[in-house]
Amino acid sequence: MAEKIPPEGVIIRAENGDVIRYDETGLLLRLSDKVIADIAARLELKPQAPAEALPLPDLPDDLDLWAPRREGDWVVFQANMVGADGPRGYRRHVSGGAILAEARGPLLAILGIGGARAGLGSPGPARFRWHVLAPADDIGAVGMGGEGEAVATDALEPLRELTVEALIADEILARRRAAHQSLPLVFARAETDMSATAHDLGSGAAVANLDRAFANLVAAAGRLGVGARVLAVVLDYALEDLSGDPVAYRDGMIALMERITRGMAKQGLARPIFLTAFDCGTQSVTRGPALEGQWELSWNHGDHQLVFAAPSYAFRMDDTGRLTDEGRAEKALLLAEALLAVQGGGKWRCPVIQLAERSGADIRLICEAQDALVIDADDPFGAGPLAGFALEGVTNGATITSVAVDPSDAKAVVLTCSRRPEGEVFVTYAHAAAPGDGPWPANRGALRGDFGDGAVRRWALPARLRLTG
Repeated sequence: MAEKIPPEGVIIRAENGDVIRYDETGLLLRLSDKVIADIAARLELKPQAPAEALPLPDLPDDLDLWAPRREGDWVVFQANMVGADGPRGYRRHVSGGAILAEARGPLLAILGIGGARAGLGSPGPARFRWHVLAPADDIGAVGMGGEGEAVATDALEPLRELTVEALIADEILARRRAAHQSLPLVFARAETDMSATAHDLGSGAAVANLDRAFANLVAAAGRLGVGARVLAVVLDYALEDLSGDPVAYRDGMIALMERITRGMAKQGLARPIFLTAFDCGTQSVTRGPALEGQWELSWNHGDHQLVFAAPSYAFRMDDTGRLTDEGRAEKALLLAEALLAVQGGGKWRCPVIQLAERSGADIRLICEAQDALVIDADDPFGAGPLAGFALEGVTNGATITSVAVDPSDAKAVVLTCSRRPEGEVFVTYAHAAAPGDGPWPANRGALRGDFGDGAVRRWALPARLRLTG
């Protein structure tokens, strides 16, 4: 019997995304800006006669602005306004609404989806408040929270609160300003709901509202007369999954990424980079199927570009397991660093422990890492003298007495033991720790790559491996 053709899929894919897809409506074709420009040139459109100067609408009297001029449906002017971007060009639609920074290039976007913990923001505007924007639906960057449907709009407005996605955008703009590069407009939105499983998240209110965000992004870009481009989609969903099955969690997250990719393709948007952090739990939740499901997802995520930027033990949280304002900024900084590395053609690989083997009475851990390994002597998260390592299943009382990077291999760690561990032994890192208090999850460690400074590090991801040999 002939294999059934799926109702939608990809026919041709290039390095920068899908070129031709299909669904029930027919073929979906994505053309490059160069091809579009060539088509326009071939049409040989005749230039229009000069139009009469259009009147300027009233502008706020209390703005320090000068040189206003009309460009189509926009008033463009120079101004000295509050914000890290300082004196520069701005624009406002003739119908009113928010003032936006004048910017070059496409309208960029950083979007997010997840459970309720992802729908929180820190108060206050962005540093680049006229550049980091949300749809002008009076909802802001935090989205609908699963309560109702987002509305269609082609207008944009500055933010009143900063989600992780908005903070990533703000950090990217700060880096660009420091490098004297152009400052684009960035659209930020996180959509969440109360889905009980990753599979439910892929078919619930949050993903439907994310579809609306994609459509609003494209509409806003059209209103500005520019293209649209999604820099990344942030995934923040782990502890919320109640399926009780690590593999079901993984499969649900892969299906979610495919669902998002299809929704973007229908708006003519290229395949995204998916960014996430490895959730380590809370001060009291230190083990569970969803936490283990992330291990499955880290090595099997289909054909999607999924980047684990950091373990969540690097982010401060409150006693309810939600990020504090400081923790949100810490997470955004590391996700921004990872995104910029990947976008620049590089890679971002946090150390991952892949094998635990006996070495006499001791244990040698083989790691996949982008950099030489370091046991951080400052122990910034309070992991303790064993740097977050522990043994499970030991029957003879053997314990770890010290932890060090192997002097003969910069990407291996040696656990010195009091005696040869016996039993069905597992080595754990930042996993299944005793519940505790403090500003970080109970599961935490001090193993990292030899990269960056105190604020930007590649911290090792949690692990639980059977001891072999």
